[in-house]
Amino acid sequence: MMSRIALNFEDGVTKIIEGLPNEKVSDAAYRNRINIPLDCADGACGTCKCKVKSGSYDGGDYIDEALTDEEAAQGFGLACQMTPESDMIIEIFASSTACKVETQTFATTISAVNYLSPEIVQLKVQLPDNATLEFLAGQYVNIEVPGSEQTRSYSFANKGSQNELEFLIRMVPNGLMSEYLKNEAQVGASLNVTGPLGSFYLRQIEKPTLFFAGGTGIAPFLAMLESLAAEGNSNPITLYYGATTEENLVEIDRLKEFQSKLNFNFECCVSGQESSRFPKGFVTQWITKDNLTENDYDIYICGPNPMVEAVKESLATEGIQYSNFYLEKFLPTGHAVTT
Repeated sequence: MMSRIALNFEDGVTKIIEGLPNEKVSDAAYRNRINIPLDCADGACGTCKCKVKSGSYDGGDYIDEALTDEEAAQGFGLACQMTPESDMIIEIFASSTACKVETQTFATTISAVNYLSPEIVQLKVQLPDNATLEFLAGQYVNIEVPGSEQTRSYSFANKGSQNELEFLIRMVPNGLMSEYLKNEAQVGASLNVTGPLGSFYLRQIEKPTLFFAGGTGIAPFLAMLESLAAEGNSNPITLYYGATTEENLVEIDRLKEFQSKLNFNFECCVSGQESSRFPKGFVTQWITKDNLTENDYDIYICGPNPMVEAVKESLATEGIQYSNFYLEKFLPTGHAVTT
């Protein structure tokens, strides 16, 4: 069986390769000219130890000094022995530079600049020559601001393997990208896009899952929901989405469409004004034992630092149990990633 193997490196760079039937992960990597750490190639040294974040596989043969039973139970494996049985996401304990992986830079063309609110712009860019960019839902790219040597980081707002990429950008007063979008950007103009990047991405969902989004932090969750809808996932997912004003709660109709495709519900709130449509307050208002009744959750959160910290504190105060907590904090000028 052919498989798609996403190799996520320590510096956040991701490379997605295709594995041949019965091909070991290390063999697939080297066939694609990716030099992941490897010494013995027979399961004896442990140099190629990695962490499986999603997917099933045959772990192969190895000695205990290379990989203990406890490590194997925790999802670690040896790339030289692992044979994928499905698509996989694997964390490689080395940088992309050490493994001789180069990030991809595309000269894209702006296809749309849509104001979803006075503060939020939907930017769409077209890849060249019907190319596609493979990435994990939740990741981001660096976009070069024309006329400067600086970049800004934005999460994908649609799933991968498409010719058009979509981003949600908050307009910041006097911001470099914001000023470009407001005063210069036109359909047909060129933008250099580099990626994919980031360790905040969708893992395999197998239990009740909570998404927390603040402002344009909704973007990676749109990509995740698109990916989940495409694969037909049926596990319960709830999104809590907050913004400063009602008009900055964007893509509500798009979220409603996911309710018919997934076991999905969402709640919205605004913090900076009274609203007739949505409750006033913060996403933490839904973090209660009465509301979150499952014994165990996986949690994803993307938004401004104060929101991230407030959610973490509320979860601890209410004693909400979770196995995995994935987060991405962001600033107006880019991303700071923590998982």
